[in-house]
Amino acid sequence: MQYRVFIFGLIIFLSTHFYCFAAQPPPFPSYKIQEVASGLNYPWSLAFLPDGGLLVTERTGQLIKITDSDVSKLVTGLPTDIYVEGQGGLLEVVLHPDFSINRWLYFSYAVGDDDKNALQVVRAKLIDNKLTEKKVVFTVTPFKSTPVHFAGRMAFLPDKTLLITSGDGFDYREDAQRLNSLLGKTIRINDDGSAPTNNPFVTENPDSPNNYVFSYGHRNHQGILYDAQRNVIFSNEHGPDGGDELNIIQAGVNYGWPVITRGLDYIGSRISPFTEYANMQQPRLDWTPSIAPSGMAVHQGNLFSELNGDLLVSVLKFKEVRWLQMNGVKVVGQTSLFKELEQRIRDVRVHPDGSIYILTDSENGKVLRIIPSENE
Repeated sequence: MQYRVFIFGLIIFLSTHFYCFAAQPPPFPSYKIQEVASGLNYPWSLAFLPDGGLLVTERTGQLIKITDSDVSKLVTGLPTDIYVEGQGGLLEVVLHPDFSINRWLYFSYAVGDDDKNALQVVRAKLIDNKLTEKKVVFTVTPFKSTPVHFAGRMAFLPDKTLLITSGDGFDYREDAQRLNSLLGKTIRINDDGSAPTNNPFVTENPDSPNNYVFSYGHRNHQGILYDAQRNVIFSNEHGPDGGDELNIIQAGVNYGWPVITRGLDYIGSRISPFTEYANMQQPRLDWTPSIAPSGMAVHQGNLFSELNGDLLVSVLKFKEVRWLQMNGVKVVGQTSLFKELEQRIRDVRVHPDGSIYILTDSENGKVLRIIPSENE
């Protein structure tokens, strides 16, 4: 009897102490925050140039080039029809995988007016500080009459096709379940704007919206990336009041909005009685209460090498960057970073050297670089 009690007690002791040990998040290395640029008007997205410079979009309609000498220059040649209202404006900028050769970049922005607006993607060449050879490669249809939920994040895949996130337009959430609407979707296009023939819902009608749909059932996914090490696509998504999500995006999969959600409408009413439903994908991670995730990056590089393979998510609501510790594709821990800034964080990117860049979301926004303290 005493032996059994001893064994039982030992099991409880080990399991309790192992749980505490496993649940304890690893410490983030000591760091220093450097100011790269300031005075930016609601910066939204950042891209690293091969020559060491940066491109930063301002939602209010400007594209800024920041050089190694900390000189900020306005890039000319943007479209004149950018719709800046609510959550609309100039959004993402990404470089073509062959940018060093072809100089192509892609940017997303809202176009139209209060009564009729949409997300649009343009390809252009960056020559010095000017955009040339501009071409509209994609427009999300149908147009809508709300200035919110445009999504607008983009990421290239290894085959050089481009993923575009499209929000549900808020008042059009049922469209997220309709394949003949491009609202509430992950869209996949070739780099010239055409529909890849291996998309999951291709029809014989070349003009069908279905041809461009990669995944559906989304609300407003504000971060997307391709992780080459794991060969997966990660995305984060705004829920309503609760129900923010981290997802792995797969071709042809229905992510459930608005049929399944853990969130409530902003007035407190239930959107759906279901948190799960047949043939609808559950999130990899649910954030309830909402954190309002925005940009996202996977860490690789020599600096902060302890983070390699982990995800970083910029957070608006709690004014932080959320460090997601990963074991394969599973989140095994979360840590809040950089809360001392007391700033909404719109985007987070990882430089090839492993340093972390963030954009603060304000009318006097900044580009900040985080490096280990020993690299001061």
